[in-house]
This record gives sequence, C-alpha cells and structure tokens, in this order.
Amino acid sequence: MPKKRKIPMRMCVGCREMKPKAELMRVVKPQEGDCAIDRTGKAPGRGAYVCESAECLKKAQKSRALERALEARIDDAVFEQLAAQIRPQE
Repeated sequence: MPKKRKIPMRMCVGCREMKPKAELMRVVKPQEGDCAIDRTGKAPGRGAYVCESAECLKKAQKSRALERALEARIDDAVFEQLAAQIRPQE
C-alpha cells in the first residue's frame, strides 16, 4: 500500500482558515527589498498566505493582516497584483 503524502497546510491571513498551501497565494518579504508575490512558494524570506478570493484579500488589506504577518509596509501595487491573480468565481 503506497504511503500517502502529507499535504502542507497554511493559514490565510484574511479569513484565518487553514487550507492546503497549493490553494493559497504567497507574499514574501525578503531580508533586503520590498514585498512581492512568490509564485513558486520557495522564495527565501518571511512569507504570508492569502486565499484566492477577493473577500479574503479585501479583509487582509483592510485589517492590515498581511502587513502585520510580514512585519513590513506593503505597497498598493502588490495588492493590485494579488487582485489580478484571483480567478473569477464560477
């Protein structure tokens, strides 16, 4: 019987729900430089996750949860890039 692989879970900073890492978008704060979207999920630095939903992104932006999680100021351009990545809900 093959061994089941453990699915890594992460918490969305918007809705505070635990979800599989693959379903979330990662924002990373490297030691030097500004916050950016990490599409690979492997970039070095402090990371925070947000669901691919407009509601979670708005909640995270309004409550400044993403900024608190990364301990850094996040540029509006990063939020705009995240919003552009969200797939429209069917």
